[in-house]
Amino acid sequence: MPMNLTTFEAPAREQLSLVIVGHVDHGKSTLVGRMLADTGSIDPGRLARVKAICERQGKRFEYAFLLDALEAEQAQGITIDAARCFFHGEQRDYILIDAPGHIEFLKNMISGAARAEAAILLIDAEEGVQENSRRHGYLLSLLGIRQVVVAVNKMDRIGYDQAVFDRVEREYRDFLGQISVTPAAFIPVSALEGGNVVTRSAPMPWYQGPTILQAMERFEKEAEPADQPLRFPVQDVYKFNRAGDARRIIAGRITSGTLRTGDEVVFLPSGKKTRIKTIEAFNADALPGTAQAGQSVGVTMTEQIYASRGDVMCHPDRPLQVSNRLRVNLVWLGRAALRAGQVYKLKLGTFSGLCEVERFIEVIDASALRDSGHEDRVERHEVAEVVLRLRDPIACDLSHEFADTGRFVLVDGYDMAGGGIIREVLSAGEKKGPVRWTSEVGSIDRRLRETRQGHRAVVVALHEDLEGTAESLAAAIEESLWTAGRHVFRLRFEAVDVIQPRPGELNLRTACFGRVAALANAGQVVLATIPFAASVTQQDVLRLPGLESVPCAQVRFRGDRDDALDWVLDPAHGERELHEEVRRRLDPLLALGS
Repeated sequence: MPMNLTTFEAPAREQLSLVIVGHVDHGKSTLVGRMLADTGSIDPGRLARVKAICERQGKRFEYAFLLDALEAEQAQGITIDAARCFFHGEQRDYILIDAPGHIEFLKNMISGAARAEAAILLIDAEEGVQENSRRHGYLLSLLGIRQVVVAVNKMDRIGYDQAVFDRVEREYRDFLGQISVTPAAFIPVSALEGGNVVTRSAPMPWYQGPTILQAMERFEKEAEPADQPLRFPVQDVYKFNRAGDARRIIAGRITSGTLRTGDEVVFLPSGKKTRIKTIEAFNADALPGTAQAGQSVGVTMTEQIYASRGDVMCHPDRPLQVSNRLRVNLVWLGRAALRAGQVYKLKLGTFSGLCEVERFIEVIDASALRDSGHEDRVERHEVAEVVLRLRDPIACDLSHEFADTGRFVLVDGYDMAGGGIIREVLSAGEKKGPVRWTSEVGSIDRRLRETRQGHRAVVVALHEDLEGTAESLAAAIEESLWTAGRHVFRLRFEAVDVIQPRPGELNLRTACFGRVAALANAGQVVLATIPFAASVTQQDVLRLPGLESVPCAQVRFRGDRDDALDWVLDPAHGERELHEEVRRRLDPLLALGS
């Protein structure tokens, strides 16, 4: 009787992510290409196309070209970006990440390795241990990757000499021991000839250990994310206000754990607790009762609480840690050195907040594992252990417990300049409160002034873009409001007005914000342009003392948020169209009684 294929379902196979790293031209792409070819995982058509390209360019076919998809990579013979491919082992499926080895693409290597559960680190037997070999080993340790196999490649170039292999193994094993990395195996291979990659190498009978594929099969799979404690970084909060729909839907992607209707949850860092009323799914026929790691969903609450992007929802019995001081290990990739007193943006999950270096604990040269010789900065490609102080508390985990909520990046200006892992959450530092500005000035309060002037006070913060759109738009709005008889005042904040850093301290709410409160309490429409990349959020404006009942809107020219009081405009539209759009949204806020 024939099998009913519609009812048969093969069991899901385990999947493991593995990164291939090493110094430039040590054969990473060749190793991956050979592995794909020898396991029959490569499409024959693709193999034929790559061979045709090599013939057309007058090059010898190389297995590396199966991975190096960019034309620039094939022309220069190096891997520029982190290429990903898939293949089937005997016991599990693999995602292979071929990370670039050139020092100029170190950022790409880190991005690729950050997604991996294990690593194969290649060393050229002929060239031996290089500076980048040491640096890559340190970065794997920094990223918390403990499952490592070292492949000593190009053994065919040295006549399969065991003495050379033993010398490389001793040198590199000693180095890895200093950073607490214990390799699962050192394997002599010839990726070009296929020796000890998938099948054993006849010219190396002196080696009796596993092949690369066998060593991969021995790697342990991390616990399934769905079985781990709940971590739900809040991406955004939506309120549709259509046809009587009063729901506030908190949306995000579950990075670990399982969520069920009725669960008690807590939002950190605020500590607000509530229960899940419903789990919302886009375009679903029925509301699901559960959601788990990897799913992007929305939730509604039995009690309405204020949550915002950057908060993390979890179960109360397995919470994240909360503080504004973190001991971290980081690698610095910025062109300008990391220094105390400079303000950077830290991004972790959906959280984005300002920080600075409170203290340098150790700065080292990762390629030699020696002190860098300076303790007041971290230069490009150096690694360090530092204490970071954030402006606002962050909810996070230690990196060895949860990678998604324990790894971060640092942004300097407009560029991703570094990244690292959280080693310890320190006690929160003392945070000075903002200067108090009161609306109780004499007996003529804001409402009396608004009545006299015929419109409400409103604060509009316009976030500048690189083209200076906010400044010209604010000028046009000021002129049109003044012509219409509105009481309006325009301010332009510089970076020094918004951020005044001192060693060990962040002071964002300076007297400049007091001017906003004073003008609003005088019944003015305040138009304030904010410097590009300044971290002034809707919450910052709403928390200004004295402005609790004043409408505070923001105009942004990038991002995808467009709440009632957070207006995202397209700078490609003409100035007149932008002006009309802002006035359309602003005029209802000015009406008395609104």
